[in-house]
Amino acid sequence: MDILTFDELPQGGFAGLREKRFVVDRRLFGNNKNTAFQDGIGNFVYLADANFVPNGETGLHPHREIDVISIMVDGNISHAGSLEHGQGLAAGMVQVQRAGGEGFEHNEINPDDTKNHMIQIWVTPDEPGEPGEPAGYKVYNPKSGELVHVYGGSKDQDERFYSKTHIDVVNTIPEQSIAHTGDFMAYLSKGSGTINGKTVAPRTLIRASSMDFKAEDAGQLILIYTS
Repeated sequence: MDILTFDELPQGGFAGLREKRFVVDRRLFGNNKNTAFQDGIGNFVYLADANFVPNGETGLHPHREIDVISIMVDGNISHAGSLEHGQGLAAGMVQVQRAGGEGFEHNEINPDDTKNHMIQIWVTPDEPGEPGEPAGYKVYNPKSGELVHVYGGSKDQDERFYSKTHIDVVNTIPEQSIAHTGDFMAYLSKGSGTINGKTVAPRTLIRASSMDFKAEDAGQLILIYTS
């Protein structure tokens, strides 16, 4: 089992964002010299743990041929851009934006006078190239204790964007148990717990071949795997 913690990584960021990058996949970024994992799983290529400064924002910027998954841990986001302009996100909610071949522009804004906390994940398309998938936007609001499949699945469903890479999110409750069989990467963004018998602190990334997780308190776990 491979583990990477928040304190092991250098501080980075841009505009109104302060972040640490846990996954910086060589397929997209080339070799890098920091201590982040350089290989994701499936088409998962990037994970950053970010705090927006009070009233901070990313600034309007474009994406193309990438799916951007934003998972709120604490605080709020006001979303602006070419997809679902004006959408708001609160703690525990998940936003999924598909750029496809069409592309999109967005600006994520912290509307509050206190910092917030958000995880951002990037996944490359299974079928890149022209004309590519159309741009799209989905949002999910998992209930406490409910494990929600927010990304990935077959083309014959429309609850989630098609991908062979899958992402589940659960806003955990104390003593909640979650199991997974097969290779995975998981990010414990909030709260503490045990994975395969090892105590894990918040803001920790784990890679292993199977998972037996038990939450010690209310928190948030993100699970990434392939079909």
